Amino acid sequence: MTDSSVILVLAIAAMLDYLIGDPWEWLHPVQVMGWAIGQYTRLAFQWFQTPQSLKLLGILLAILLIFGSGFTSWLILQVIRSIPLQFPLHPILDIGVQSIMLASCFALRSLRQAAEDVLHPLHDGDLIKARQQLSLYVGRDTTDLSESEILRAVLETVAENSTDGVIAPLFYALVGVAIPGIGSVPFAFAYKAASTLDSMVGYKEPPYTDIGWFSAKLEDILTWLPCRLNTLLIAIVSGKPRSVWTICQRDAIYDPSPNAGWSECAYAATLNVQLGGVNKYKGIIKHKPLLGDFISPITPAIVHQALQLTRKTFLIELGVFILGYGVIGLIVNRF
Repeated sequence: MTDSSVILVLAIAAMLDYLIGDPWEWLHPVQVMGWAIGQYTRLAFQWFQTPQSLKLLGILLAILLIFGSGFTSWLILQVIRSIPLQFPLHPILDIGVQSIMLASCFALRSLRQAAEDVLHPLHDGDLIKARQQLSLYVGRDTTDLSESEILRAVLETVAENSTDGVIAPLFYALVGVAIPGIGSVPFAFAYKAASTLDSMVGYKEPPYTDIGWFSAKLEDILTWLPCRLNTLLIAIVSGKPRSVWTICQRDAIYDPSPNAGWSECAYAATLNVQLGGVNKYKGIIKHKPLLGDFISPITPAIVHQALQLTRKTFLIELGVFILGYGVIGLIVNRF
C-alpha cells in the first residue's frame, strides 16, 4: 500500500466508527470470535476435567483464535486484492474493505452508546431501567445499586474499556502498518481476539480458572504498553501531568489488574473523582482499591467528559501517527 492509502484507511476507519459504530443487525467479528470460544470451551469442559489438560487447552485456544483471526483477516484482504477489476475500482475496493474491517476493531461509538444507554433512564429517574441497562455491560450485581454507584460503574466501564476497546486496537493497527506484507487490519484483529478471550474466559473463578489463565495473562501483556502510553497522554492532556502520574503511581499499583487500575486511575485523577470501592459479584462482596481523590462527586457530566477524553486521546494518537508517517514517507521518497 502507498503512504496515502495507509493514511486514508486509518482516517476512514476512525470516521466510520465515529459515525456508525457497530450496528446490532450487522454480523461483527467479535460475535464470530465469541461463538468460536463458546464452542471450544463447551467441548473442552465436556471431554477434559483435570487442571493440567484445561491449561494446555487454554494455551491452544489462545493460539488458534489470535493467529486464526489475524490470518483470516489477512486472507480476506488477499482475496479482495486478487479480484480482477479495472484499475480505478481495485484500490477503492481494497481501501473500502480495509476501512470497514479496521473500524470494526474500534469501539469508541459503542462505548459512548453503552454509557448513554444507562444515563438516559437515570436522567429520567428510572433507576430500575438504568440498572437493567448497566447489567448488560458490567459483571457486578446491579439490582440494588444507588444512583451514585451506577454512575461510578459507568465511569469505570468507560475508563477501563477506553484502553482495551479503543486505544490498544489502534496501537496494534499502527504497529501493523510498520510490518511489510501484513498491515494494520490483521494486527488489530489479532489483538481484538486476545481481548475477546480475556472478556469471555479470563476469570480466576471456576469454571474458567484453568482454561482462561493463559488468555488473561497474554491480554495483560499485550495491553501493558498501550495502556501506559495512553495514561501518559491522558496526563499530558489533563494539563496537570505530574499530579495525574503521581496519583496513578500511588493508587494503580494496588489494583489486581495491571492495566485496568492504571486506566481507571488516570481518568479519576484527571476528572477529580474517586473510583473503586465495594462491588458485589453474584452476591459476594469484593473491595477494589480506591483510585484517585474524592474532590468531586461523579455526575453524568463527568461521564461525558470521560468519553470526550477518550475521543481526544484517540484522535491525538491517530493524528500524531498520520503526521509522522506522512513526514517519514516524504523524506524517504525525496532521498
